[in-house]
Amino acid sequence: MTRTILILLCAVPLAAQVRTPGDFTARVYPVLEAAQCRLCHARDGVASGTRLRFPEPDASPAAIQSFGLSLAVLVNRTKPAESIILAKPVNRIQHTGGERIKPGSGEEKLLREWVEYLAATPAAVLVSKAEAAAKANPMLRRLTHSQYNNTVRDLLSDYSRPANRFPPEDFVDGFKNQTRHQSMSPLQIEAYSTAAERLTSNAFRTGDNNGLIPCNTNDARCRDQFIRGFGLKAFRRPLRDNEVERYAAAFDAQGARAVVEAMLQSAKFLYHAEAGPDGRAKDFAVASRLSYLLWDTMPDDALFAAAARGELQSAANREKAARRMLDDPRAMEALNEFFQQWLRFDRVLSASKERRRFPEFSPELAGAMVEETQRLLHHLVWNNGNFMELFSASYGFLNADLATLYGLPAPAAQFALMRFPPTSKREGILGHGAFLASNAGPTETSITARGIFVREQFLCQHVPPPPPNVNTNLAEPTEAKPLTRRQRLSEHVENPLCSSCHRLMDPIGVGLEAFDAIGKWREKETVFIEVPEGTRTRFKTVELPLETEGDIAGLANSSFSGAKQLGRILSQSRVCQECIVRQVFRYAYGRQETSADEPSIQELFARFRDSGFRFKELLIGIIRSPEFMRGLEEHRGSDSRGEKR
Repeated sequence: MTRTILILLCAVPLAAQVRTPGDFTARVYPVLEAAQCRLCHARDGVASGTRLRFPEPDASPAAIQSFGLSLAVLVNRTKPAESIILAKPVNRIQHTGGERIKPGSGEEKLLREWVEYLAATPAAVLVSKAEAAAKANPMLRRLTHSQYNNTVRDLLSDYSRPANRFPPEDFVDGFKNQTRHQSMSPLQIEAYSTAAERLTSNAFRTGDNNGLIPCNTNDARCRDQFIRGFGLKAFRRPLRDNEVERYAAAFDAQGARAVVEAMLQSAKFLYHAEAGPDGRAKDFAVASRLSYLLWDTMPDDALFAAAARGELQSAANREKAARRMLDDPRAMEALNEFFQQWLRFDRVLSASKERRRFPEFSPELAGAMVEETQRLLHHLVWNNGNFMELFSASYGFLNADLATLYGLPAPAAQFALMRFPPTSKREGILGHGAFLASNAGPTETSITARGIFVREQFLCQHVPPPPPNVNTNLAEPTEAKPLTRRQRLSEHVENPLCSSCHRLMDPIGVGLEAFDAIGKWREKETVFIEVPEGTRTRFKTVELPLETEGDIAGLANSSFSGAKQLGRILSQSRVCQECIVRQVFRYAYGRQETSADEPSIQELFARFRDSGFRFKELLIGIIRSPEFMRGLEEHRGSDSRGEKR
């Protein structure tokens, strides 16, 4: 949402004398929504750098009305009809998005009435507090599948990874852990129940083989010691007396197995502990946040002890704990989970390529591609390198198969660091097979897919979906008219329904066309043309020259040719640098950032930049931030039996 300035042009009470043309939320905002203005003029939209910034998709009516009033900064008070907010949607002033509202329509009339009202109103209105209020009441977060697997590993010494058999998690806003979309379906509940039974059975298959019971349980004191000790780890906080009583009753009736199975099915195990009625519970909630961010699993004994001592509410102590945790091998495993989701390694691992065209592509090669990118990420993070070298590294980590694919000599050792020759066409992740093959089809490259990936994952700008009922098929090349993919995509630029979005994606993707659908360098594009011969069809191949000049619309001085130049532009772009911060923020907090988060985002960016773009310092910045502690005081709730927690 736009930050507005309260401009007092005359006495505020006069505003009450101006007739309001109706409710903006109910009458005018639907016009702008139907025109899809928000998709570009949003926090993550391609027009996010303009003064027009729409509220979040789920904004309250009050927030939307406040947004409507904030449009006053885009109104020409002396000549309302010439206001940008009115002239651009109808394309009277050149608009990158083209004509979104038909001139002379009823929709334009509603918008014009609102503009005239704003022109007559003496003051804009400050941004609504609705987002700040929503920010203070975060939703509970459920364990992700990887967190579930890691937690039962550390809690029960069980390495069976039961969550791999749960219903699959969806990618929402780029990640699998976004809070609003972690609903609990009946199928999910059944999966948790089945897993709890199996895990408990494994834990007690040959008696207490994992040492879960710390003493002889023939007396109540030892029983309660077991319940409190196991409960502390399972719920990541000390049990309350009423909880101990309930689990003691279950123990007396059915033994330790019943206690473990019940705890594994409790919401207090399946969800992160976010708050409690006293300061001690808050300390354990901080420990849980630390461990699941940096380790993707439950706290260890040292972190539990720090929480018990009340140390973790201090930013300095949180940093001390975090630096210890970052030296643990579990930190690398946790960061791998973030990188796998952000960079969508699943797409290359599941990719299918046409065997006759790409006989060298195999599951083993796909795995090597992912390993190459992971090794570069590890090198930059754990050696405290400049993380922006992800886009401009003139070296790589190859095995023999990748070296052959890239036309380079075999490395001295498998996945050892290898410097590229000056003549190499590759630098950074944009030259990696994992990026190039995952953003391509089975037979051909995909200019649009590669452009979307750069735009959304590396610039944090959302590209709107195509309008409904638009034919997205491209003209097929013929013998009379053989065309490269770039030439075929020119239809998108010529079609006004397509051009406003495709000009944001395609000029990026065309700059990567020198790499084929599995990431091999090519001087020309091989075009396959179907030639009918009676009842049969044969294929004719034509070699056509490539044009790899592109640009990034909305980014100054961003013309480029090839992956190397594009990578260097991204590595030096503040938009890209900030996007790294935003992606980590979204993953850390399980939600998209809002306009109320912008001060925190900018503070994190400043720390990241001033550290020389050291990734670990970005994580430390997250942990030291006041945002990391937010929400721990406010949340109150009830357990499944309605008792206050």
